[in-house]
Amino acid sequence: MEQIENPKIIGTLVSRLVQPRITKARFRLPFDEDTAKKLLACAIEGEVRGRGGTFACTGPVEMQIGRLAASLTSGKRYGVILCGTCGNGKTTMMRAFQNLLNVLRLPDNYHKKTYGMSIVNAGHIAYLCRSNYEGFLGLCNTEMLGIDDMGTEPLEVQEFGNMHRPMVDLLTRRYENGTFSFITTNLVPQQIRNLYGERIADRLNEMVDKIIFENPSFRGV
Repeated sequence: MEQIENPKIIGTLVSRLVQPRITKARFRLPFDEDTAKKLLACAIEGEVRGRGGTFACTGPVEMQIGRLAASLTSGKRYGVILCGTCGNGKTTMMRAFQNLLNVLRLPDNYHKKTYGMSIVNAGHIAYLCRSNYEGFLGLCNTEMLGIDDMGTEPLEVQEFGNMHRPMVDLLTRRYENGTFSFITTNLVPQQIRNLYGERIADRLNEMVDKIIFENPSFRGV
């Protein structure tokens, strides 16, 4: 005890405790915002045309692209969440970003590979949690993950007698791991808080930038 109370030992312990941990860098697009906006717009146009549609860069869409570009070039968060009603381009934007990553082949020096993003539906996340827990854990640890339609999955599932909350468990692990998440949901922020609870809502606030889609559905237009 006397040894530990030695000022020199205490000083050494304090210096070690307050040292920043070595962590992997947060993902960011290595471009300025304007370049990122142009690349994202091209990727979205390609995604729309690939499905036989016509891309119209309206005012709201241009604003959404601008906010996404600002988020992805800042490196301040571990991802984004796109919130809005059905059919207004959220999933299209997520798939466009996935395609952009595939074309850019940006180096992920931490993992010695190129960046790429898997996309999985929220309902499938719950299915994996119930029937293939190892596969579910693999999603939790995936470096870049697209989560489509958060809020449509069962809130609780049972796996061999164990009750799980798939989305809560997934987001908690991804928060702890500092991994990149690109999320789409038809829920507004207050609905997310009501559905998943205060803790997950607060962690999402720290994890991701929120982009609200207020434009109406493009389907049938």
